[in-house]
Amino acid sequence: MPVIDPVSSDSDFPQKTTVAVIGGGVIGVATALELAERGVPVVLLEKGIIAGEQSSRNWGWCRQMGRDSREIPLILESLKLWREMNGRVGAETGYRQCGVIYLAENEVELAAREKWYAENAKAFGLDTKLVSGAEAERLQPGSTRAWKGALYTSADGRAEPFIAVPAMARQAQKLGVKIFQNCAVRGVETAAGKITSVVTEKGTIACEQVVLAGGAWSRRFLHNLDIAFPQLTVVNSVMRTEALDAGVEKSCSGGKFAFRKRQDGGYTIAHRHFSVADIMPDSFRQFFQFLPALKMDWSGVRLRLGKRFLDEARLKRRWRLDERSPFEEVRMLDPEPVNSILDEAAASLRDYYPRFQSMRIAERWAGVIDATPDVVPCISPLPKIEGLYLASGFSGHGFGLGPGAGKLMAQMIMGESPCVDPASFRYARFFDGSRPRPTTGP
Repeated sequence: MPVIDPVSSDSDFPQKTTVAVIGGGVIGVATALELAERGVPVVLLEKGIIAGEQSSRNWGWCRQMGRDSREIPLILESLKLWREMNGRVGAETGYRQCGVIYLAENEVELAAREKWYAENAKAFGLDTKLVSGAEAERLQPGSTRAWKGALYTSADGRAEPFIAVPAMARQAQKLGVKIFQNCAVRGVETAAGKITSVVTEKGTIACEQVVLAGGAWSRRFLHNLDIAFPQLTVVNSVMRTEALDAGVEKSCSGGKFAFRKRQDGGYTIAHRHFSVADIMPDSFRQFFQFLPALKMDWSGVRLRLGKRFLDEARLKRRWRLDERSPFEEVRMLDPEPVNSILDEAAASLRDYYPRFQSMRIAERWAGVIDATPDVVPCISPLPKIEGLYLASGFSGHGFGLGPGAGKLMAQMIMGESPCVDPASFRYARFFDGSRPRPTTGP
């Protein structure tokens, strides 16, 4: 796993707060930061360490291009916040506006990019351009291929996940947020249908609102409250190189690779298409909810039946608040990277861009991405329990969307006018007959 900047936990465990945030990834941290800036007392509770799971293991892309149209308003808000983040937190997050280019090698790929551009670029006022093959070569020079064309968005950027989320967390602490790591939340307590407290392994904290930003763990947590949440997981493998003078600064997707420049002089590289979906007990329980997504293009997901099925099956689905929870049994999801996928990405990159021939791989890792049936997050109050909110299901898009998602969640809690229309992220869409499903991207 990547080396993550450490965040110190607070020492005095509180008896009460106003908002308890469950989960120390980018969504939970961004929510806590937004609330702290409004003067709201917040306690952030993380079963492992800040950014220990997918929030430090993602690609580090902050892009508007290629997104589901329902996410575009939120990423536009997030990018505004990312551009100000270094100054806001008084620390380096690695954010840079570098531009992102999606290369098209054949007519099929070009048609997909043209379709996304026609449906989204003008409608949302994006600075995305559909460029010729010659312009693609000028923007990202040195390829052995003659490109048919490309999508290019100069306003898109990148950041360093393993330093950005901890930097945001430390700033939240400065503003009064109490952070407790290695402190799993076992559940919530209620009275008259309203949140009254969270019960952790270290004690109970009285509170008025709870935000569940538990990533891949959210479904299990909610199941113990008799609240359904459709969520499956995929494993994405990533690697980084040692410092390399490859002469390309723009984040890029093409061939069988995707890469971005890093602050340390190397590159973060992944396969642009392939992830692994482990077959789990929940794969069968949720088959019909995810069926519309399965009918679309899942050629980039490789199914696997192995150890994770048994690991998941052993974890409790029900537990009492006075007994050890699954979140104490497994502090961190740390899957092995799929080397065959990474080897294929590296070979493709070396083939397409010979300047990467000399690259040396310094580290490989994998992360667990949680996905909803429509591959769009849920940012919403939950029914049944007043004061309980959910911010999960970001489907691999959470890092870039994180600042905007945190702002939207804080606005919901405070009763403020939302920065974007929250309708696309409502929890009820999974159960009101909307039949949520993903849309195709480039």
